[in-house]
Parts: sequence; C-alpha cells; structure tokens
Amino acid sequence: MEIKIGIQNVGREIVLESARDADEVAKLVAEAIGSGKELRLDDEKGRQVIVPASVLAYVELGAQEPRRVGFGAL
Repeated sequence: MEIKIGIQNVGREIVLESARDADEVAKLVAEAIGSGKELRLDDEKGRQVIVPASVLAYVELGAQEPRRVGFGAL
C-alpha cells in the first residue's frame, strides 16, 4: 500500500510502500498524534521513516491492491 505523509511547511511529501494494511497504519497515526510522539513506519525495502507527530500535516493511505505483473491488462 502506498502511504503519503505531508509535513507542515515542507513542499515535498514522504512517499513509501508498506506491507501494513490501512487500518493498522491509521491506528499508528492516531496513537502518534494522541501521544504527541513520533510516527514510525517501515517500508517494503526495510527502511524506517520517523516523523514527529507535531509536524504532521496529513497522511494519505492508498488503496490496497495486488501488484500487477506483465504489460497487458488481462
């Protein structure tokens, strides 16, 4: 699933692919905002993204769909 994270006063957004489902990511975002700590997410390549909850502008969760293989639509 693609996750886009907007940061206050920053023009670029953070984009990562995660194996987590949307409900799990939404729960992590809510916990980070509620506690005032950081949001920690891992991507599919093993990298970790850490964003302080106080600077989060938005978190956009993409639709979960299986990856397509090949060049044509079947």
